[in-house]
Amino acid sequence: MLKNKLKNLIQYFKNKFSPIQQILILSALVRLISVFFSKGFGFHDDHFLIIESSQSWVDNFDYNYWLPSEEDPNRQPSGHPLFYVGLQYFVFKVFKILAINDPQMKMLMVRFIHAAWSLLIVKFGYLIAEKLSNQKTAIYVALLLGLYWFMPFVSVRNLAEFVCLPAFMWGIWLLVKEINYKNFLFAGILFGVAFSIRFQVIFMLAGVGISLLILKTPFKQLLALGFGFLLTIFITCGLVDFILWNKPFAEFLSYIQYNIDNAGVYGTNNWHMYFDLIFGLLIPPLSFALFYGYFYSYKKTIIIFWSVFVYLAFHTYFPNKQERFVLTIFPLLIISGTIGAFMLYENYKLKLSPKLVTVSKWFVIILNCILLLFLSPSYGKRHRVESVYYLSKKTDCTTFFIEDSNKENDYLMPPLFYFGKWFSVCGINKNYNADSALVYYNQTSLQPKPNYVIFMQAENIESRVAAMKKNFPDLRYEATIEPSLLDKTLFWLNPLNDNQTAFIYKLN
Repeated sequence: MLKNKLKNLIQYFKNKFSPIQQILILSALVRLISVFFSKGFGFHDDHFLIIESSQSWVDNFDYNYWLPSEEDPNRQPSGHPLFYVGLQYFVFKVFKILAINDPQMKMLMVRFIHAAWSLLIVKFGYLIAEKLSNQKTAIYVALLLGLYWFMPFVSVRNLAEFVCLPAFMWGIWLLVKEINYKNFLFAGILFGVAFSIRFQVIFMLAGVGISLLILKTPFKQLLALGFGFLLTIFITCGLVDFILWNKPFAEFLSYIQYNIDNAGVYGTNNWHMYFDLIFGLLIPPLSFALFYGYFYSYKKTIIIFWSVFVYLAFHTYFPNKQERFVLTIFPLLIISGTIGAFMLYENYKLKLSPKLVTVSKWFVIILNCILLLFLSPSYGKRHRVESVYYLSKKTDCTTFFIEDSNKENDYLMPPLFYFGKWFSVCGINKNYNADSALVYYNQTSLQPKPNYVIFMQAENIESRVAAMKKNFPDLRYEATIEPSLLDKTLFWLNPLNDNQTAFIYKLN
């Protein structure tokens, strides 16, 4: 009886909705899991450069010191695009008007907005693939963009590297849909929005420009594209920066200068780092087929090909390499790679072993489903978020120390958004030890003074607590915040990931 009802439901679903509608519904349902359960953040930047900044502005505080200040007349642009942060500011402003104050509730709604926005990647990926190939290929593209194991998790994050993609892919769709003045003008506007969210989109746009020149696109359309792009960035970057800094495009120019000056300061790695990520995250052997398919489909997917090629070539050359940078091109690789993989299969299927193809396909499907079920509801950086959120619920908590003395000079930054108050955190490490904390406590003008300590990491916890007790005899244990399964797994894979247990103590 139940089996028949399920079959009837599936049949109704197939008859009622088109293939892309079916995939969008499934993709939305999986993303809802991440919306409700995938709390926290994935990387440093998707929280501290977006959420902390925008919420602090709502609270009349400038967390990252990005805005001009009368108290600091020498402050200069920091080199960060303000468009996306500004949008997030207005979202939090609306929350404040509606008296939505709980940080977890605010972030749930933010994740929902981002999940809905990310569905455009699935939609336009399907449309682009259908236009350049056929419906069968487009269905596979949409399934991969909607249900690939890391897509729902990344889709609800505040990553500019990913948030810029719906606008960019919408623009690509307009270019391949039909060559006319209106499409190119609107595509230019969308490319301007993508650039305003993430400056590094400029390399993908350079690839778009190269491909359009190769295709000998009429000058009128190129002019419309350029006009739409320049008009958009003039408003979102030029005008905004002129109002703030009395200089148009001040943030973009500072961004360029900062990266030139600090090319080797951040996480540098070997030249093939991004290729390792592509082959690994896209799950071999499918990843190899997609990457080869990307080159094989060059003529059919020329705009996507050059967008990916220029972006990947620059980031392979540039010393500063960070994992999240490559996320921007994954959807584009999936589109062109899938089109090319099907072309390869049609041309060489007689030479392929049917058994090998079947085994490879099911290996990827099963592994993808396992990873999807694991990652979609995962709580990122749980110990950092929950420890601060725990203190926000303590009515007697004023401010707190971060004790991270396993580190030499720095400490793990607490996400103050979840605390609901903004202050200069006193971080304790090997060089700025418990004795220094006592001096700070006695001399600080901050009133009331810190009355809680969050110890990051379990390593040497007993000796670290004892060192604090020498200076703060009334120190007593309050709670332990465990990392999530995702955090534990990431730490197991790479101990450099600071995803460990947090211990909360009260000072008095």
